[in-house]
Amino acid sequence: MKSNIARITLVFFLLLLSFANFVFADIKTFVREYTYYAGDEDSKNSSRIISLREVKRLLLEELGTYLESTTEVQNFQLTKEQIITLTAGIVRTELVEEKWDGRTYWIKAKIQADSGEVIKAIDTLRKDRQKTKELEDIRKKSDALLKENERLRRELATSKGEKKKKDTKAYKKTIQDLNATEWFEIGSHYNNAGRWKEALDAFNKAIELNPQDADVYYNRGIVYGVLGNHKQAIKDVNKAIGLNPQDAGAYIKRGFVYGLLGNHKQAIKDYDKAIELNPQYAGAYINRGIAYSNLGNHNQEIADYNKAIELNPQDADFYVNRGVAYGSLGNTNQQIADYDKAIELNPQNAFAYSNRGIAYRKLGNFDQAIKDFNMAIELNPQIATYYARGLTYRELGNTKQAIKDYDKAIELNPQIPFAYLARGIIYRELGHHSRAIKDYNKAIELNSQDSDAYYNRGLAYGDLGNYQQAIADLKIAARLGDESAQEMLRSRKIEW
Repeated sequence: MKSNIARITLVFFLLLLSFANFVFADIKTFVREYTYYAGDEDSKNSSRIISLREVKRLLLEELGTYLESTTEVQNFQLTKEQIITLTAGIVRTELVEEKWDGRTYWIKAKIQADSGEVIKAIDTLRKDRQKTKELEDIRKKSDALLKENERLRRELATSKGEKKKKDTKAYKKTIQDLNATEWFEIGSHYNNAGRWKEALDAFNKAIELNPQDADVYYNRGIVYGVLGNHKQAIKDVNKAIGLNPQDAGAYIKRGFVYGLLGNHKQAIKDYDKAIELNPQYAGAYINRGIAYSNLGNHNQEIADYNKAIELNPQDADFYVNRGVAYGSLGNTNQQIADYDKAIELNPQNAFAYSNRGIAYRKLGNFDQAIKDFNMAIELNPQIATYYARGLTYRELGNTKQAIKDYDKAIELNPQIPFAYLARGIIYRELGHHSRAIKDYNKAIELNSQDSDAYYNRGLAYGDLGNYQQAIADLKIAARLGDESAQEMLRSRKIEW
């Protein structure tokens, strides 16, 4: 019987952050109040915007003080200010209660966060220089706007005539920009959480309030790209580059969108430009390496990963990417060495265990492969490791467990044809030909060019004595290039 093992390809895009599936710790809640005394130029809305920024600052300082005391964050060797900056991109400030009497605005707000999640997210963010810089810029912009707002309030207390009109206009502009900054932060929070439509709504509001902020355009462009609106994504990132042509991050984001479109050569041009503007940006080399991988240039891919690791040797994901590249070149031993390093740097990296399991399976070390797959599933039950573990259990002769794993893989993603194919093969081996054919039908429905599915369905129909359908399937498999089908038909002198 023909052996059928579908190849798993893992591609790691290091542009988008994901904070899901962290180890849960105690939920921490911080509550603060703030009172704002409105001036003549203030409305409820302006008072609310200023108060929200101030109470948010107080809450982040309190959360930052708590996190600074934890052993995990101390190991990151960050200052309290850096902790506060990074945390602002992770947690969300919730309005609990507000009161407005026309002169005084009172607000109560809270931050509620799983400390384990926040610490893991800080660890991820601190390694992303571009994202860290973006968060630092947001905070600096917000602080500067608050200081300017306070200065203008003092000026307005005594200014008259044309100066008062000018100061009032400037004051309203600071309020509008503070509001835009708030919506940008909200959008960034939703973006990091993978809540794309909510992120899009927030970025739209930020752009409506401040249409000259390049950061908002390229962040909205990424969201459009993820949602499949690539034309608008390119338009947004082009706008961001037009507003700030010296921003390396904008070129990286446009390169990412071109990658989504399959235009990897154009993506590489953008990554080249990003590296020209900022040769120390490790993420640019990683993304360019991924683009070279998609073009099949694995040697250049590895060269880029080497540079990224040189710039940031503590990022576990970089080693995972290089491990995948070495696997593409057939260098399984170096592949495993990179996964070992990734796990050493981050023992919670489920992808490193999953990929190392695949490498061990390739070497025939099935017991170690199962151990790695088990660990990957324990750390992240949603990744596509069940299929790989199912293949390994089949190699060990444990068909019952293999079927259970294929069932789980299909439950998590009903659109993966190779899981149906693999399950169908086992059903046929067990003599369940009708169930096997049902799985092959589904595999063909999802991928009509899969010669393996036609070949195996042909064998199953032959087992049932339906030789007409068996020959029809074998002919399709042969036309699709399946050598076993071609040989079988040739031996029976049947044309295809």
